[in-house]
Amino acid sequence: MVTYQDALDFLYPLHRFGIKPGLERVHGLLDILGSPHKRLGLVVHIAGTNGKGTVAAALASIFQASGKKTALYTSPHLVNFTERMRINGKEISRQKVVHYCSLLRDSVINHPATFFEVTTAMAFAWFGDEGVDVSILETGMGGRLDATNVVDSAYAVIPTIGKDHTEWLGGTLSLIAAEKAAIIKKGCRVFTAVTEPESFLPIRIMAESCDAPLFVAGRDSHCKLISAEAGELVVDVTTQSKHYPALKAPLTGLFHATNLSLAVMVAEDAGIAAEHISSGLERLLQTGYRARLEKISSHPALFLDVSHNPDGMRQTVNSLLSFRSAYRQLHVVLGLVSDKDARAVIRELLRLDCSFVTVNIPSERSVTAEELGVLCQQEGALAKVMGSGREALQYLLEKASEDDLILVTGSFYLAGDIIAAAL
Repeated sequence: MVTYQDALDFLYPLHRFGIKPGLERVHGLLDILGSPHKRLGLVVHIAGTNGKGTVAAALASIFQASGKKTALYTSPHLVNFTERMRINGKEISRQKVVHYCSLLRDSVINHPATFFEVTTAMAFAWFGDEGVDVSILETGMGGRLDATNVVDSAYAVIPTIGKDHTEWLGGTLSLIAAEKAAIIKKGCRVFTAVTEPESFLPIRIMAESCDAPLFVAGRDSHCKLISAEAGELVVDVTTQSKHYPALKAPLTGLFHATNLSLAVMVAEDAGIAAEHISSGLERLLQTGYRARLEKISSHPALFLDVSHNPDGMRQTVNSLLSFRSAYRQLHVVLGLVSDKDARAVIRELLRLDCSFVTVNIPSERSVTAEELGVLCQQEGALAKVMGSGREALQYLLEKASEDDLILVTGSFYLAGDIIAAAL
């Protein structure tokens, strides 16, 4: 394996193995790499249905602001594979990707592993080799059998529980919560914003069984909204020991307030000073965080979003409703993967009084634009069917007036395709 393209040609075909829950294969890969999962510094492990990426980015930025050498592992990427793993905001180099793929290639050929398992092993190897102080790790799916769940974490963070990936995690909130709560380890400290009884109970039970102190946003901290605009959220956060006034973050959406509160609670518990918490949140975008109701341009306003399940879309829609009246018409470019509740997502979006352009997304799991268009029409919405997000966006930019709003949403794949087109 010589070039970066060789490495990608090795990695991407591993998608054919799909999702295979279990930890045996990733343990085998980590053994080859010298058990780097034991050299990750202070580990913050994050699982949940929505909000993982926001909490992860906020914490990574805060720890970096405090002077810690901070690793961040997230998924999926939007444009480049290297986005998935960063140290102090800087992506892994292509040369390092080639290096770690070369070390793992023979083992993966003889003992097939999934794309996510190999990627996780690579990230941990890089973080360990670089001697990071802190590792912020986002699960891929679930928790109990997720490839990241080989770490001995100091903190377990669970922002939300909702119904997603039900074919793997179970059909009830209780079952899903139990899967995600399995990231809780003996003696770690647990932070959650989950309060709904059916979802909270499995988290509480797991924390108690692991002698892990449990802290709940809204009970052990309080967050007050100061202002919310497109691209800036200002909140006051009060914990059991401190008050953090007028914290600013470059985020759109009231729902992020709880995610910020969780990040503040964890950072405070880890001994991070108030000034570093404040400056870290202000510089949150240095982590590569993008496409969470991100305003790309104005006249017409263009927002890029990766909400892809009904719970996430409800939060997105609620945020947009707070300034919907400022715009004449709202156009939605929608693409989804096949394991999502498309009809429920469409119903949430219809609260915006919008029209749709449905598209195929660059994934073998895409719902066809035609199928999405039919679902929109069955729900009473106007829908135009087009081949791709790029094509749809070009069409809308030509059609929309200056006081319209265009929302591109439904998938990381779709958001990544739009960002790549703008590069």
